[in-house]
Amino acid sequence: MNLSGAMDYDELEDALRAGPATDRPREAVAGVLGEIAAGERQLRAVRHPLGFLCLPVVREGERGVCVHLFDGGTPSGQPTSAGAHAHSWELLSYVVYGRVSNVPVRVADPVTAAPPRPTHRVFEVHSAPDGTDELRPTDRLVRSEPGPEHTSGGGETYMLAAGEFHSTLVRNGEPAATLVLGRTLPGRTDLFLGPVHGRGHRTVRRLCGAEDTRRSVRAALRRVHAGQRE
Repeated sequence: MNLSGAMDYDELEDALRAGPATDRPREAVAGVLGEIAAGERQLRAVRHPLGFLCLPVVREGERGVCVHLFDGGTPSGQPTSAGAHAHSWELLSYVVYGRVSNVPVRVADPVTAAPPRPTHRVFEVHSAPDGTDELRPTDRLVRSEPGPEHTSGGGETYMLAAGEFHSTLVRNGEPAATLVLGRTLPGRTDLFLGPVHGRGHRTVRRLCGAEDTRRSVRAALRRVHAGQRE
């Protein structure tokens, strides 16, 4: 298996669902990171508004494969619904190294104006090809609270359903990387939990320079190789 050239999405999905018995996903990630680090693959990282670097490796219509690089620095402590979002696509993610925590966020629609009152407003996220995300407030007000945190380590795979509100984080300055498969579902919209009285606004997914990308990729590649030797 290789992430280069004509990548077979179905083959990679089968490998991820096979569980920790196979190391092929890690080897595939090492291969594509090596190509980027050596300048053989001209791919620039995107700084995601949620704080990680995204390497968009494959795009096949409604399906895509990315490598996400978390450089750590997320404060420890009880997670909250800050940054809680829901994808319009199904996510299958393999942890290449480090530890990644997912916190499901329970969302309920208040039925009256009496207490308990809403804690958040649901925003729709509309993404443009130029990397701009427009967050549009909706009329939906909800109460939300974080559920039990689930942490996945190197070699483990986790899944998130489309429409499931959650926060993803790494802790204690611990870097991590994931290989992510996404399959967009028709009629779905990306959602974000924002302030009750929040207004619409835009964020920009900043494209990193070629050298900055290679520097980050080289650091990630060293961690991949160190994990393979453990």
